Amino acid sequence: MPEAHAPNPPDLLIHARWIAQVHDSTLLENHALVIHDGRITDILPSSQAREACAPRETVELGEHLLLPGLINLHTHAAMSLMRGLADDLPLMTWLREHIWPAEAAHVCAQFVYEGTRLACAEMLKGGITCFNDMYFFPEAAAAAAQEMGMRAMLGIIAIDFPSRYASDLEDYLTKGLATRDQWQRNPLLHFSLAPHAPYTVSDSGFERIRTLAAQLELPIHLHIHETREELDNHRAQHGCSPLQRLERLGLLGPQTIGVHAVHLEEPDLERLVRHGCHIAHCPTSNLKLASGIAPVTTMLERGINVGLGTDGAASNNRLDLLQEMRLASLLAKGTTGKAESLAAWEALRMATLNAATALGLEAETGSIRIGKRADLCAIDLGRLELAPCFDPISHLIHCAGRDDVSHVWVNGKCCVSNRMLMNIDEAGLKNSARLWQNRIRSSLKIVS
Repeated sequence: MPEAHAPNPPDLLIHARWIAQVHDSTLLENHALVIHDGRITDILPSSQAREACAPRETVELGEHLLLPGLINLHTHAAMSLMRGLADDLPLMTWLREHIWPAEAAHVCAQFVYEGTRLACAEMLKGGITCFNDMYFFPEAAAAAAQEMGMRAMLGIIAIDFPSRYASDLEDYLTKGLATRDQWQRNPLLHFSLAPHAPYTVSDSGFERIRTLAAQLELPIHLHIHETREELDNHRAQHGCSPLQRLERLGLLGPQTIGVHAVHLEEPDLERLVRHGCHIAHCPTSNLKLASGIAPVTTMLERGINVGLGTDGAASNNRLDLLQEMRLASLLAKGTTGKAESLAAWEALRMATLNAATALGLEAETGSIRIGKRADLCAIDLGRLELAPCFDPISHLIHCAGRDDVSHVWVNGKCCVSNRMLMNIDEAGLKNSARLWQNRIRSSLKIVS
């Protein structure tokens, strides 16, 4: 990282009981961050910072753990408006009989804008500062993320089937790339190519996406190997696994973010390693849809970069990375029979630096280092229910919850202060959610 020197006066000084830098598993005690123009310009012992700095604003975090902002490596943000719509169903039944019909009836730019605002509010209050999205009408998601002050990687969705958003794969790409052109100067918004899955995109569609990814240097974000049914159907149709087909088509590489990767045989693990692919692990969604348990420990041992995602609120039903960290750690321990599997620091890296690396944003966010963007969240470990605290990182994974998130900054701007969203009308967000709930419920009654 480039060296930075604290200006006088800096914009902000944050004192914390503990600071988790993440990149080297360093836990600083009684230190302060100096922030100016959205970047971390210095990290000092609090006593030294008090003498050296005269900031415009000072925040004192008494019994708090200060972290890099959490990064949600996979979600469908607007689907927050479908939270709990069709629970306790297998994936393809859930999609074909409930989610896809509801999307066909209701998803429009306004739905995506309001659903993404709702999701951003939930994520910010849970310490998430950046999310990797895949959904229709990315221009509406971009407007919502900008309004809410979040960092986002927005997927240019591509699928062979028509929707209310686009008529065919080329139409999806044309509209998505136009959105990228419109927003590409916004420092908080980034774009990827997001072919939905091998079972919804043709070979010619993947070849077009491969060409665009190379020309524009964009990540590729897609679902892979989620269910046994998906793999069986793919082998029957194509004579190979989805990852083998993607390799043949030139889609695998360090720009590829594969979501779920629940069912992986040895040749497909080797493909992920050989091509330097990244994986978004979504443990709650995988369990809720009975898709299975991804071999995360094996992937990490093989050197595959794995980050954490929530998936959409329709299949989770929370956008809660603190919950995902704990569940990922426990699943790893239970499936391997080794209590040391996926220890606390490793779980935290999956929700921060690993995810940033997958998105190509590791130089800007994902850890607390001089020169990086001030994407931060503070966890209050001082509540009675969390006492005593022997190890703050272990406490983060196994004791704390998103209700303990007290402050959140994105690019140095405070988005959550003392557990309250800044300059956001929470009552308005709730009213919007109720209106969409009534519309969806009414349409389902008509259908039934």
